[in-house]
Amino acid sequence: MKTIAGLVGLTTLALALSPAVAHAQDANCYDTTVPLTVEEQRLDDTLVTGGPAVGPSLVQLAGFDGRVTDFTAKLCRQVVSKQAQQFVEREGNALWKAAVARAQSTVPTAHDAYDDRPLYWARLQLSAALRQWKPRFTLAPNDRAKLIQQFDWASRGLSDAKFPARAGVRKIAVTGFDPFQLTGVNVRRANPAGAAALQLDGREISTPTGKVVLQAAVLPVLWGGFDEGVVENFYGQALQQKPDAFVTISQGRPGKFDVERWAARWRGGFADNNNVNSYGSVPNAAGWPQPTTEFIETSLPFQKMIDAGTGPFPVNYNLAFCEWVVVGSQQSCRTDTPTPGRIAASGGGGDYLSNESMYRANRLRIGYGATNVLGGHLHTPVLGQPADPAALTDPAFEKQRRDIADQVKALVSVV
Repeated sequence: MKTIAGLVGLTTLALALSPAVAHAQDANCYDTTVPLTVEEQRLDDTLVTGGPAVGPSLVQLAGFDGRVTDFTAKLCRQVVSKQAQQFVEREGNALWKAAVARAQSTVPTAHDAYDDRPLYWARLQLSAALRQWKPRFTLAPNDRAKLIQQFDWASRGLSDAKFPARAGVRKIAVTGFDPFQLTGVNVRRANPAGAAALQLDGREISTPTGKVVLQAAVLPVLWGGFDEGVVENFYGQALQQKPDAFVTISQGRPGKFDVERWAARWRGGFADNNNVNSYGSVPNAAGWPQPTTEFIETSLPFQKMIDAGTGPFPVNYNLAFCEWVVVGSQQSCRTDTPTPGRIAASGGGGDYLSNESMYRANRLRIGYGATNVLGGHLHTPVLGQPADPAALTDPAFEKQRRDIADQVKALVSVV
């Protein structure tokens, strides 16, 4: 079992939050007074006084620390804007591919291969570097934001979303999510939906009805990222390749999987990973066809998924939804069908970003008239945390994450 206290002796060269501190030879390349996002600031969170921070420790355990060191050094050598754009795209995509390769490795790894957290924290280390970088050329604020988004999206699998050109193979696009609610000892949290996405990306699965190939990405737990169109970007690319199905995946309720019947066009206001709140109807993402329907019903073969006998967790078809009787003050929550003309209040998966991922992906699918493409949402069981509050991992935690991710794989192959 790896504890924070047990990592005190590790070098801090690549684990420090500030690239300028981590790389003294490049001290003039970074301005550590530039504020970081709330997410990036959590790179400093520790569990034991005097011990190293949780996120960078996980990066080191997975062997991604050298990648962080290399990125922050090479970023200082970018001399023109076009070169920088190519660099961040290439490095983001390389980080994603390294995370997928590690997750799917058939060779035993020093740290649990199913752990999704190293990718999350490495991404934040590199986005923090981009935010505090002092380039040798003039970089407008909007240009920096574009570079950060370009890197972020590439490191989530959006630059690696091409299905192989093969006939007679079913194609399924799936997304998971980053860890979230990372406060206090919860900074250790993982997300089994993100772990499943890493297990599924690029996989070819043999089923009784033929082969299935998958393309996956990991979505941010950020309202702003959704407003920028990260969901539409991934599933839009998928639609151009004539897929057979979409499956958005997120962490849901304890002890069971839920196939959600309804997605709702509503945000309930819960804070995201940057402590930002958003409340009201789901906005459009610019440039995509988006009908204004309030509820979208799944077209996944839910009964087939239930009857498949995957385990160890039960699989439930969740019929729940809520609609506004009086917007903002009175809801009607039921399990039948929504009332025509009423405003959506929540889907079976609630009114947070998991619900919105299903809504946005399938709103796009409907907007393009791709009614032959199956689409819906799968909520996984809640993943716990290591029992020792000073531990980064333990066998029970790793087993539960592996069991959930492997059952996701089985359920998606049924689709």
